[in-house]
Amino acid sequence: MTYAMIGTWRMAYEGLSQGLNLLKSGGSSGDTVESAIKVVEDYPFFKSVGYGGLPNEDGLVELDSAFMNGDTFGVGAVMGIRDVKNPISVSRSLSKEHFNSVLVGDGATQYAVKNGFELKNMLTSRAKKIWEKRKREIAEKNLSPYDGHDTVGMISLDQEGSMSVGTSTSGLFMKKAGRTGDSALVGDGFYVDSDIGGAAATGLGEDIMKGCLCYEIVRLMGNGISPQDACDQALYPFLRKLKKHFGKIGEFSLVALNKSGQWGVATNVEFTFAMGNDHETAAVYVAYPDENDKTRINPITQDWMDAYEKRIKAPIN
Repeated sequence: MTYAMIGTWRMAYEGLSQGLNLLKSGGSSGDTVESAIKVVEDYPFFKSVGYGGLPNEDGLVELDSAFMNGDTFGVGAVMGIRDVKNPISVSRSLSKEHFNSVLVGDGATQYAVKNGFELKNMLTSRAKKIWEKRKREIAEKNLSPYDGHDTVGMISLDQEGSMSVGTSTSGLFMKKAGRTGDSALVGDGFYVDSDIGGAAATGLGEDIMKGCLCYEIVRLMGNGISPQDACDQALYPFLRKLKKHFGKIGEFSLVALNKSGQWGVATNVEFTFAMGNDHETAAVYVAYPDENDKTRINPITQDWMDAYEKRIKAPIN
């Protein structure tokens, strides 16, 4: 039977690799998405997700996450949750609730405490150093505070034909307290329907949420369009419309997976992602937009992978 996973950014690779092994052994799409994202949340050198995620302007790590079950349409999400080790697990738990399935701020944290989820100070010494450095740069060089907003998004198809999607992020670096982006908003940052497929987004949430692009990609796939064409047709015309009406465009990157295991990607920046299925081992690719509203995709080299590891672990001066 077919199984497959796709995830945003290079940071998805290790979790996705483990997730594919789980799928191969008959694991469910929901378990796979949750476990794969937890790998990303737990790794301290991914500075935009989970432990080691970059803080807001007050030096506090506020995390957003969401989970959707493609069989039931159950959605759970948390926004601005603090001191909880794995927000994706809280989101998945909430997706089983009919009422109160999306919680914010203190309410999200209280739910996690009451339901026995592991608590943890998510601010690492490394992330604090990066925050302190940025504060100095803002004061001394009059730089914009906002730098970095990558979300990990995972879509999974299991051997039974069930699909799930999940997201997790620490959001915009140096954001205002209480700010949230698209990652926890259904239809904007994620969407999945096991009868069709799923999509997940990463980039500047304030702009992504203007388009409901993940829902649009799934809708297009439901009309028989391939995931790649659906991504291209949803993203590039919307970018032109946003530029016309709003005057500027942030970063947009989207991944999609359909019920047959076919996948697609669209982006307006250099964008890495991880993918694997029942006949392709997990691998990292890089995508670029071209001038014809299409997406170019190339495999990543081992030299690039080695350089990436060195860069994210480099000392903070």
